[in-house]
Amino acid sequence: MSEFLDRAKALREDPNVHYNCAQGVLIPFAEKMGLKPEQAFKLAAHFGSGMRSGLTCGAVTGGLMALGIMGADAPEDAHAFLREMRENHNGIIDCAHLLAANAKTGTPKKVHCDGMVYEAVKNVEEILKAKGLID
Repeated sequence: MSEFLDRAKALREDPNVHYNCAQGVLIPFAEKMGLKPEQAFKLAAHFGSGMRSGLTCGAVTGGLMALGIMGADAPEDAHAFLREMRENHNGIIDCAHLLAANAKTGTPKKVHCDGMVYEAVKNVEEILKAKGLID
């Protein structure tokens, strides 16, 4: 596993604090760039649950923020990330529809959301590696 994925898992498993999906993706990368976890926590606070309204999945918005903070800020970086997330979920990247599709499988919501966070972290890492921004 990677340091980013390990950190994301630790955040999502913390029984004392609820880290939303955006926070779970952003914080590991933000820390690497010198932001305090509390700062990244606050920055991503309103991006969980699809911006608190079922819109774009928090793991997706967190991934976009992570790409930006790590220096992968070109439009093609965002497009590659979004394309990968859409391809893995039948074109769906909004929270409400992802959760509705997941409900049909019987998978617990937390398991689904954790999976989205980990997938987003991995996709961000792949883009960063391809650009030579991380090893």
